[in-house]
Formats: sequence, structure tokens, C-alpha cells
Amino acid sequence: MQAIIDRKDFAIKCGLIVGSAFINAIALNFFLIPGNIFSAGINGVSQILSILALKWLHIHINTGWLILLFNVPIGILGWLKIGRGFTVYSFITSFLTSILAVLLPIQTLSHNPLLSALFGGILTGVGVAYPLKYGFSTGGMDIIAVILEKTTGKTIGTLMIAINLVIVLVAGALVGWENAMYTIISLYGMSRVVDAIHTRHQKLTAFIVTTKADDVIEGLKATLIRGVTILPAQGAYKRRPGAVLMVVISRYELYELEHVVKTVDPGSFVNLVSTVDIEGNFYDETEQLRVKQAQS
Repeated sequence: MQAIIDRKDFAIKCGLIVGSAFINAIALNFFLIPGNIFSAGINGVSQILSILALKWLHIHINTGWLILLFNVPIGILGWLKIGRGFTVYSFITSFLTSILAVLLPIQTLSHNPLLSALFGGILTGVGVAYPLKYGFSTGGMDIIAVILEKTTGKTIGTLMIAINLVIVLVAGALVGWENAMYTIISLYGMSRVVDAIHTRHQKLTAFIVTTKADDVIEGLKATLIRGVTILPAQGAYKRRPGAVLMVVISRYELYELEHVVKTVDPGSFVNLVSTVDIEGNFYDETEQLRVKQAQS
């Protein structure tokens, strides 16, 4: 059973890598680049440098090669600072995005910059959000933001806003402030899609009804740094004794929790409730990583 679930998990992530890379490449080559609208993060920086190389040095450098060039050292840094699982999947996604951006032709599907900004931003948001939802990223500034969060104490959201603000200002200086405003629209569309799909800031309370409480708890302890409350229970239909495990998690941990529960007790029942607010000790990602490093 464990092998089947692991293969399914690997297949899902492989599908997400290919799908995310393809969607991001389409957003770049069919909407953002033809409309002189800049993407977020490394993709946007690569677009800017491509324009500067053509404008100042009269050298045409494909944006895809620049994305790949930046992601190699960032991938190495992420491997050292974050962990290999997250970094390997993220680097493969960014590598495939770079290759597809080189191979796919640059085509203008719309001469309306507003449509290009909206569709480019929405597609980029979809391409970024789903990898994050399943425990990795599209590389680039996602990895840099995680590393900077650990060294500066600033939130990832604040760091990404600062990076993208620089991109908007440079875009205004290079291709005009009207294009910079369309870039803002694109970034806003991307952020809304990411927030709708990847709601890691939200908290959930999971009630796990199981007859294998000890095994489920051990599985959760090995995966999540979260407290678990055991509520003795009895099924009303068969009068079979069991337990209800209550655990509060961040939304981004939901996939790992479901994976553990399905692996240990496929016959369990999980009820998820939105949590409005929490008080007390609740570890964020940085604190969890610190605890895991201390335990290893």
C-alpha cells in the first residue's frame, strides 16, 4: 500500500512539473514577452536583462537561457540552505520551463495589452501555485525568498513584493510607464490566483477518526511538528472503540497530513474545519525546520 501511494505521489509531482513548466512557458512566450509585460521573480529579471542586452549590446539572448542561467546557482544555494527534496523538484521545474521557453516560438495572440497582462498573470499564477501546493516551487525567487526569510526575519510576502516592485520600476524606465502599469495588473492577477489555489496562510483543524491512533500519531510526528490531541471515541453503528485525533495545521501541510493518514489507515475518516484564529505556540515553517535540524 505504501509503495502504491508513493508511486502515485511521484506521478502527481511529475505531472505537475511538466504542466507547470508548459503553462509558464506559454504565459511568457504567448502573452508577456510579446506585450512587453514583465513576469514576477527570475522570469521578470530575465526579461529585463534580455531587453538590456539587445538595447545596449545589440545581442539577442533568449529569455529561457537567462532563466536557466540564474536557476543553476539558486538551485545549488537552495540545496544547501533549504533541503534537497524541495530544491530538486523546484530546479527540475525551472529547468524544464527554461527549455520550453527556448523551444516554443514567441507568438502574439492578442494585440490588447490588457488581455495579455491578465492572461499572462493568470497562467503564471496557475503555474506557480500548484507546485507550491504539493510541496515544491517553480524555482528562482521562491527559493531566494525562503532563504532570505530565514536570514532577515522578513516574511516571504514582503520580500516578494519588494522584488516585484523593483521589476515594475525597471520596466517603467525601460519600456514606458504604461507597460509598467500593465505589469502591475499581471502581477495582481498572478497573486490572486496563487492565493486562491495555494492558501498556505490559512489554518485548518483536522479531526481524524481512526482505529489505529498510535500508528497515525507516529506517522504524523515523523512528518509534521504539530501537537496532536487524542479524544477517546466509539463508533455508534458497530460500537467499535477508536479515537478522534485533533490537530491544527497550516493549509500547506494538508497534503502531507492526508498522505500520512491514507498510508497508515486507509479506512480512517478525516473532517477538516476552517480555523479562524489560534492562540498559543504554533510553529511556522522556519521554527519547524529549526526543530527538525536539531533532531537530526
